[in-house]
Amino acid sequence: MNKGDLYTCSFNVSPDIYEGFISVFKDKNPLHTNESFAVNKGFKEKVMHGNILNGFLSYFIGECLPVKDVLIQTQEIKFMKPVYLNDNLILHAEIEEVHESVNTIEFKYFFENRHQVKVARGTIQIGLLK
Repeated sequence: MNKGDLYTCSFNVSPDIYEGFISVFKDKNPLHTNESFAVNKGFKEKVMHGNILNGFLSYFIGECLPVKDVLIQTQEIKFMKPVYLNDNLILHAEIEEVHESVNTIEFKYFFENRHQVKVARGTIQIGLLK
């Protein structure tokens, strides 16, 4: 893996993912679970939990990279636009830095929806295990 390498990965915020998140983490905030509450707050429908995107990032690092001996050391995410049920998202990630002396790789990334609107962006640093 080298500086400038680009990766893309597609995700769908399916009902199973949404319901699984609520089942595991018990976050039933009405913004995420009550359609009329969310609409009254100015959204087009209930908003998905932002941390679902963190799960997609974990999948990307653990399953989509060409190496498996990695772990996430730091992760930063900025939520820019709401994500809704059944949204199709594309993760675009680029290697920004490779630090061979300490076996780390830094990525910058963003998620965009099917309308090519960026919904989140951030950075991840991973460590390469020996």
